[in-house]
Amino acid sequence: MNYFQYIGNELFAEQVPIQEIASQVGTPAYIYSYQTLKRHFTAHDSAFGNIDHLTCFAVKANSNLAILELLGKLGAGADIVSGGELFRALKAGISPKKIVFAGVGKTQQEMEYALESEILMFNVESWQELEVLNEVAGKCGKVAPVALRVNPDISSETHPYITTGLKESKFGIDIHSALESYKKARSLKNINTIGTHVHIGSQITKVSPFVDSLERISGLIQKLRQEDIPIRYFDIGGGLGITYKDEAPPSPQEFFKALSPTLQGMDLSIISEPGRVIVGNAGALITKVLYVKKKEEKNFLIVDAGMNDIMRPSLYKAYHELLPVFIEKRQNILADIVGPICESGDFLARDRELQELFSGELIATMSAGAYGFTMSSNYNSRPRVPEVLVKGDKFRIIRERETYEDLIRGEIIPNF
Repeated sequence: MNYFQYIGNELFAEQVPIQEIASQVGTPAYIYSYQTLKRHFTAHDSAFGNIDHLTCFAVKANSNLAILELLGKLGAGADIVSGGELFRALKAGISPKKIVFAGVGKTQQEMEYALESEILMFNVESWQELEVLNEVAGKCGKVAPVALRVNPDISSETHPYITTGLKESKFGIDIHSALESYKKARSLKNINTIGTHVHIGSQITKVSPFVDSLERISGLIQKLRQEDIPIRYFDIGGGLGITYKDEAPPSPQEFFKALSPTLQGMDLSIISEPGRVIVGNAGALITKVLYVKKKEEKNFLIVDAGMNDIMRPSLYKAYHELLPVFIEKRQNILADIVGPICESGDFLARDRELQELFSGELIATMSAGAYGFTMSSNYNSRPRVPEVLVKGDKFRIIRERETYEDLIRGEIIPNF
């Protein structure tokens, strides 16, 4: 069931007309479907079957506290990449023993925070980071639980900005030197190496890159056991894609069926880090047409959402389906849908065919639940937009629209 759907000629989120939400909270606004979030998480988590596992939601995809709490109550842990994301996960009630900390640039302060919080483990990405973590753990009187992130040199066949598993990537330790890194880690008295981590990219729509990377890492795990380096966790990362336009990614069941021959015999606890696949199609950004501009060369629909509200089209030239909130019997037009930001790169879509629309009418930017609000900014001094959660026939604001006063909070004019 699709929880964003037309009833008659009007677009609904679950049982609530989107027009009703927009009339109360204004536009632009992010809208999320509770039932879609629940369905997607349950499908992913249950696909593991009887394999010992932990599903850690990738907080970078959508970090709203209400979303994190919802997923936490369904059993999710958290995959974090900053101290701020750790703070959010803990505030949302997620157990620190279900939190893994990734990222190439952890600061000493973030390491201390995570150690004091007693998270499950750090996914360490370089030898120097491991040495620093050892020092920080010693100062804190702690032993840091660690998985080394291993770069398998696998192409994920996705956008180059979100490919992370090639040898030229900044992420992870090269697979050819990983065994020596594990051996050296044994000499660090404040480090307890308990796992292996791999993550090859995002928005991957084929199973084969995942299978290839897991097979390479499983070979490393066998060598670790031969060297009497026991590990308990295999963090297989995330990155499974969703349908934005015409992609046909595997279902969670198909995905884990392909992985299970490798995972079944490992006798390890498996950690996965889904993000986009849980929240991507659970959210939409609602925007309003401000002006219709017809030029000899091109038509423009100027809307009130800009690249500061949703960065993906400008950053990746990413496709998001644009749906009129009301379907009318009108001719289709070819137009650029552009925002109010003073940048030529500010667009939601270029040369898009859609129903002719007029000033004041609403458009839903679909598949915006992941990397939508979390990548937003105050560029052009624009307040960030509200977030709304819909459940059945009810909706609640889960983040208020920022005000102009919010824009300058924390700024100080010096007396000189």
